[in-house]
Amino acid sequence: MTDRIADPWGPRTPYPRDGEWPVRVDEHTDGPVEKWIQSACTLCSHGCALDLGVRDGRVVGVRGRSVDRVNHGRLGPKGLYGWQALNADDRLVRPLVRRGGELVEMSWDEAMELVVERSRELLATKGPGSLGFYTSGQLFLEDYYTLALVARGGIGTNHLDGNTRLCTATAGQSLKETFGCDGQPAGLHDIEACDTILHVGINTAETQTVLWMHELDRLRGPDPPRTIVIDPRRTESARAAEVHLAIAPGTNLAVLNGLAQQLLEHGWVDREFVDLHTIGVAALEQTVASYTPERVAEICRVPAEDVRRAAQILGEAERLLTFVLQGVYQSHQATASACAANNLNLLRGMIGRYGAGILQMNGQPTAQNTRETGCNGDLPGFRNWQNEAHVAELASLWNVEPIQIPHWGPPTHALEIFRYAEQGSIEFLWVSGTNPAVSLPELSRIRSILAREQLFLVVSDAYLTETARLADVVLPAALWGEKTGTFTNTDRTVHISEQAVEPPGEARSDMEIFLDYARRLDLRDKDGRPLVKWSTPEECFDAWRECSRGRPCDYTGLSYEKLRGGSGIQWPCNEAAPDGTERLYADHVFPTFPEICEDYGHDVVTGATLSEADFSALAPNGRAILKAAEWTPPHEWAREEYPLSLTTGRTIYHFHTRTRTGRAPELQAAAPDVWAELSSADAERLGVAEGDLLRVSSPRGSVVAPARIRDGREGVVFVPFHYGYWDEGEAGPDGRPRAANELTMTIWDPVSKQPQLKTAAVKVERA
Repeated sequence: MTDRIADPWGPRTPYPRDGEWPVRVDEHTDGPVEKWIQSACTLCSHGCALDLGVRDGRVVGVRGRSVDRVNHGRLGPKGLYGWQALNADDRLVRPLVRRGGELVEMSWDEAMELVVERSRELLATKGPGSLGFYTSGQLFLEDYYTLALVARGGIGTNHLDGNTRLCTATAGQSLKETFGCDGQPAGLHDIEACDTILHVGINTAETQTVLWMHELDRLRGPDPPRTIVIDPRRTESARAAEVHLAIAPGTNLAVLNGLAQQLLEHGWVDREFVDLHTIGVAALEQTVASYTPERVAEICRVPAEDVRRAAQILGEAERLLTFVLQGVYQSHQATASACAANNLNLLRGMIGRYGAGILQMNGQPTAQNTRETGCNGDLPGFRNWQNEAHVAELASLWNVEPIQIPHWGPPTHALEIFRYAEQGSIEFLWVSGTNPAVSLPELSRIRSILAREQLFLVVSDAYLTETARLADVVLPAALWGEKTGTFTNTDRTVHISEQAVEPPGEARSDMEIFLDYARRLDLRDKDGRPLVKWSTPEECFDAWRECSRGRPCDYTGLSYEKLRGGSGIQWPCNEAAPDGTERLYADHVFPTFPEICEDYGHDVVTGATLSEADFSALAPNGRAILKAAEWTPPHEWAREEYPLSLTTGRTIYHFHTRTRTGRAPELQAAAPDVWAELSSADAERLGVAEGDLLRVSSPRGSVVAPARIRDGREGVVFVPFHYGYWDEGEAGPDGRPRAANELTMTIWDPVSKQPQLKTAAVKVERA
């Protein structure tokens, strides 16, 4: 096999427009394999199908599944090597409880009784609002749905969110604002038919490596798509683009408004589609009229002629496919910008048909499931918390009174959960499968919150992360490959992952842990029966199917049996679409009816929530909503004391906070430490050479990292966010600070509540 560290995308298999992407099976094993078990990769949102190779009760390798619709057998570097973290020597194997300031091993009974005792005490004295739950984008659907029922239907707390708040909250919110409901309109096979690709704040070459392989094979084939990339950095994806708009951080909305202005000015608009299937075009035209190429050039610091060229490419497109990711979601005016990207496809009438559509991409493998099941700011089944009929329907499914399900206000988002913990109103916080002591903004503050004596912190994880080191109780969790469940990727493809091996020691699946918690807490429905009616993953999946019935994310045509053996299947999958649905809105009817929609929408500038009456007055009734907003300067702009702009992001070899990829030898060796990337112009001005040790500082903290000099845009510093302190034996920066979120600030988008991790002012000096 090709060295997939040196050549992460592997050999090319070009194909023509409207052709079929050829199969290429990637495989990496440590010796012979006794049996292969069906699964899919959980190290990005692409959801590449694979088989786990097992020998002597251990996972010893992986191979891509050639029959799968998502990857046609391919795997990226993380997929090929990341499985080795299952066999890491430092896996947690018994519960840990804090005694005398130290974490010591205890039995499951002792640990869970402590968790339940504290829960009961707070419920009796402070009420359900004193308990909070913060979960992941890396568990299985069955884990999430169990947690949603326990937290929302059993305990009755509104404080449940996932780390997908950092990842794809804006993706889901922008889809709700524009189309009335979450769910990606396009499918991955649209790459095979498009003639134009627009990347907005997404570096597919590193964040979704197999997606980039899919794109590269089109670009290397006959009749390649024309490509535009909007990104401050000159990434691998940007190098392959016909036009690269290297905008200043925090100016996404200005450039997208500028592209819309050009489409409207030159008549590159499908007026029949816009008039029949959208509302809001007059307000959009008025808003974007002033965003001429010259004004955009001044705001974004890109050539006006490049704005014109990009707009012309969009205007000449016959099948436009748009990808959006964290460069929008974690930046200034996130939801407004993501909606502005939606606007471009709607103006061109390019949605719901082969090769034309939008993918507001996810960052984590099961981010879609957190949104579907109610673990990331909404009620299960894409139900609207403001809609009493939706709440009553959910209450009937769970057999609880509607008042038991908190819906007096929007579900609490992650940054608010931590603020309530800081203020003391949340005194119990259960963190499962995520590492906020590295991934949340302004880390000095987050560490102080997690270490509060008044906060009872429970952590479920497979490793002793920076967050787990601060916990009162640590519960050893089984990983992917050690449990059975399903998960849904970024284009709505559902895969099953079978248990291949037993978890180490006494580790348990997250679903089992939540079931044990519900049983010990004696949570019951309104008839006095146990609240949670299932005991196996398949029983949970069947219950979820009923929860999704009739909703946009309809799973009723799916089953474990149907998912076994072949390819993944896209929802909605039901009687009307028994084989799944490649793309949404083929009939150009959108779920913007008040009785169906997941959200009544917001003012995308202020975040003000629209009521049902406000939404009904707009009368979208099946039409998409063109949402317009003026660009405003970011909260923190480069200035004399801090003259550079920080942006953070990923490297191809790591995922999240390296809890898994940092334990895979090939991946860790490929990217062992943090770095600070500067433009050659900034490096020359500062007298910095490649490898020099730098201190990057913001008003909140600093990072010490070696310099990388690249041909990027002047005035921007890039620091990857993966690096924390677990492999240095610390929970914080007592030695050399290297976590990018030491620098970032506690500020979030007013609509999606996603933190702005990509706009901060910094200075750089030699360390």
